Amino acid sequence: MSINSNKKAGRAYQSTIAKRMGGKSVGTIEGQDIEHPLFSIECKKRKAFVATNWMEQCISNAPEGKTPLLLVHVTGQRHKDDLAIMRLADFEDWLGKVKT
Repeated sequence: MSINSNKKAGRAYQSTIAKRMGGKSVGTIEGQDIEHPLFSIECKKRKAFVATNWMEQCISNAPEGKTPLLLVHVTGQRHKDDLAIMRLADFEDWLGKVKT
């Protein structure tokens, strides 16, 4: 895939998420990808992502009725900076549609 087609695919993903979440795709104009009343959203699209395997483990280990939540800590960093990762569908279940 060329750089231009990668950028095009990234912009398409960004637009899809902006519509889904009721935000506006602004690209690099404002330093964030999606302008939203509640969130500053950065979108990344990858063919592979190491945390996918971790999330699959989190999902398979989650008891029925519990929401899988993956927390990632980088050694040497403060826990307040840990990353919290969940599936978009679970995020929407928790918050409802975040369109405002």
